[in-house]
Amino acid sequence: MIKDLEGGVTKSGEGFDAVEWNILGQRYFPKSECASSFSFEANSEPGQFVPVHIHPTQDEFILVQQGELELKLDGKWMTAKAGDLVRMPRGVPHGYFNKSDKPARGLFWVSPAGKLPDLFRVLHNMKDVEEVVRASAAHEVDFLPPEAND
Repeated sequence: MIKDLEGGVTKSGEGFDAVEWNILGQRYFPKSECASSFSFEANSEPGQFVPVHIHPTQDEFILVQQGELELKLDGKWMTAKAGDLVRMPRGVPHGYFNKSDKPARGLFWVSPAGKLPDLFRVLHNMKDVEEVVRASAAHEVDFLPPEAND
């Protein structure tokens, strides 16, 4: 159950309530959660990525804080560097990839929060990619076939 937003500060490199999720090797730290919005910090090592997917009920944003990310947004490739804001409207296919040789870090958020916080709780330490895809679909995140990442 999503509660009302609580005031306060969530420190860099930490999640609220000391929560850290391992989502297929990437480190995620929840920053804020309420019905209207959910934010999290994601840390991607070189070569890590989130394949192309769709949030049918949420707009998503990334404020790149460190490094750079290659993004596939609505079939087009683009690069976002530290300080850039990425806007990904609901229903539009998108994925991000750290193709550099340096770590990348970003503040991500979705609006409304929807089922994404619950999805991350389910995905924590899950290793079976097929199960990740099934769980994601049950939480309103639909992954496209692998060729969408080309």
